[in-house]
Amino acid sequence: MVTRLVGLTGKPNVGKSTLYSALTLNIVKIADYPFTTLTPNRGVGYLRKKCVCKSLNVTDNPVNSKCINGFRFIPVELVDLPGIVPGAHEGRGLGNQFLSEISIADALIHVVDASGSLDAEGRPVDPDPENTIRDIRFLEEEYDHWLAGIIERGLQKVPRTKPSRASVEESLSHVLSGLAISRRHVEEAIEKVNPPDNIYQWSKNTILELAKNIRMIAKPMVIAANKIDKKGAEEGVRKMREAGYDPIPISAEAELVLRKATEAGLVEYLPGDSDFRIVNPNALSKKQLEALEMVRDRVLKPWGSTGVQELLNRVYFNVLNMITVYPVEDANKLTDKKGNVLPDVYLVPRGMSVREFAGLIHTELMENFLYAIDAKSKIRLGEDYVLKDDDVVSIIAVGRRG
Repeated sequence: MVTRLVGLTGKPNVGKSTLYSALTLNIVKIADYPFTTLTPNRGVGYLRKKCVCKSLNVTDNPVNSKCINGFRFIPVELVDLPGIVPGAHEGRGLGNQFLSEISIADALIHVVDASGSLDAEGRPVDPDPENTIRDIRFLEEEYDHWLAGIIERGLQKVPRTKPSRASVEESLSHVLSGLAISRRHVEEAIEKVNPPDNIYQWSKNTILELAKNIRMIAKPMVIAANKIDKKGAEEGVRKMREAGYDPIPISAEAELVLRKATEAGLVEYLPGDSDFRIVNPNALSKKQLEALEMVRDRVLKPWGSTGVQELLNRVYFNVLNMITVYPVEDANKLTDKKGNVLPDVYLVPRGMSVREFAGLIHTELMENFLYAIDAKSKIRLGEDYVLKDDDVVSIIAVGRRG
């Protein structure tokens, strides 16, 4: 599976830790995680997607994921990043430690208090929708200024004798490679900014604009408008949209309540559902019943869901542009060598060829690739075939099937 790391960030008291806890609460138990070693601030969340088992009219028994009521829950890796305050690029708070850690992520979830009830430092204030815009922009600006400083140092390594665009791209790619920023990211950003050929004519604004574009390309960000059950949240979400952002309204606290209640066997609820069912009302205390009804009345009814599952799905499927592909060994029975039906689902970037996909399963499959079979249509696929979302494929290679 192609791993993409998503980081959760935000200033103090916005509910980042609550969101991380809700996303990583293991209510979907899977035998073998695709991530072997997770540090304390890393955890596993789950994407929710319709499984192909229904359209293929089979009963599956997944191995690397879980199928519940026709939905696949696919594990992905999340990292809980340190909190940030304005002035981080100048060393305030955790400062450069935060900005360095944020760079390990392929995409970011920026958690914002949708009610605008926090000041710049995360202290409670009266609700003000303008605070939501400030909160979004300060993180962008902190990262841009920090990255601009690294770019400035990288430009000093460009050969002084007739520096070419290629030599600039090479030098910047080298100095930014440790931040999970590729040469393609650098090239695309330079193409957009189109700075003067002579780097000694680059102004600080030019460098800052380049940093901004690199950040937008290499570290795409999704805004999680949290605390939608609070006064002023609806106005805050509207304000963010008017400013050109596309926030996802969420209630991390409501999601955590529902997941904990599910784990305790008190309710039936799948992440992403628009409602829940109380299994045994008599087993709940009055306080628990009131908390669940509050979730229903303040979050699920007015907003349609807690938004948490939609948030994670958007990051992977829309922002990181990933698709799901099901490898099988037997294209007729849709099984692996052990007889498991639709055992695995892989997250891969859109545009991947079937031969490249074979290499994800095993390097020998790519090296000895002959062709693949579309298990749905039974048509042979050549090595240049570009995978589509929810493809089910069997890889045929010299000496083995995959």
